[in-house]
Amino acid sequence: MRAVLGVLGGSGIYDLPGLENVQELSIESPWGEPSDRLRRGQIAGTPVVFLPRHGKGHRVSPTDLNYRANIDCLKRAGVTDLISLSACGSFNDELYPGLFVLIDQFIDRTYRRASSFFGTGCVAHVSMAHPVGPRLVARLADAAAAENVPVQRGGTYVCIEGPQFSTLAESLTYKAAGYDVIGMTNLPEAKLAREAEITYATVAMVTDYDAWHESGPVDVPAILKVVRENAHNAARLIARLARDFPKEREACPAGSDRALDFAIVTPPEFRDPVLLKKLDAVAGRVLG
Repeated sequence: MRAVLGVLGGSGIYDLPGLENVQELSIESPWGEPSDRLRRGQIAGTPVVFLPRHGKGHRVSPTDLNYRANIDCLKRAGVTDLISLSACGSFNDELYPGLFVLIDQFIDRTYRRASSFFGTGCVAHVSMAHPVGPRLVARLADAAAAENVPVQRGGTYVCIEGPQFSTLAESLTYKAAGYDVIGMTNLPEAKLAREAEITYATVAMVTDYDAWHESGPVDVPAILKVVRENAHNAARLIARLARDFPKEREACPAGSDRALDFAIVTPPEFRDPVLLKKLDAVAGRVLG
């Protein structure tokens, strides 16, 4: 299968510099409207599809994002490997504003979001033990090294509902639990990408230290300043990743490219045809 790189732009990243031969795609999804039109083009000959997660102008809050439509549309656009560029807060002095963290684990503290494409009429359980693609993360690390972009490889991202920032008590609790960064968007995004058999990786771009830190409460103007600085390094990172990206999709050691092989537990005769129709892009490989 041809490799197609997808990029989800988080806060402050509403375009992807260097994307050439751009086409804007208005893709219809049975799950509703995505955040914005998808932009498909090439970087260094690699096909790339870009979607601003919050829409241009940052119109959609983390809670109100249609995560299922976003992932479904990226799948329909042919995306095989998805990079999530995401602003985040830090629980560690060593994870300073401006540093990128290549996440390897997630903690879900959301409670208002649809977290699966499956449900009544077709039940499936995919493995999330290792939620990111190790080879994709390794390629990101290599690209960062080549571009002198500061990164830490490995870290746990706790996803809160938002849109409010954490209370001091919450922030201290997350820090004590050993979590590394905090954000509002990567779940259920990572879960849905796994169900869609898209290999997923997060570049968590540190903007602040969250409420626990002696520097005081999170300050939006200060965060936006770091976000703008991070955007430049993010563009360089993606450009380098695309330049060295394989033409054919790589097998994923975490099984993201075959996550549905044994995940569906509802026998064919009991499956809801209405739901099956909505699953045509996400699960068409195994549903036939």
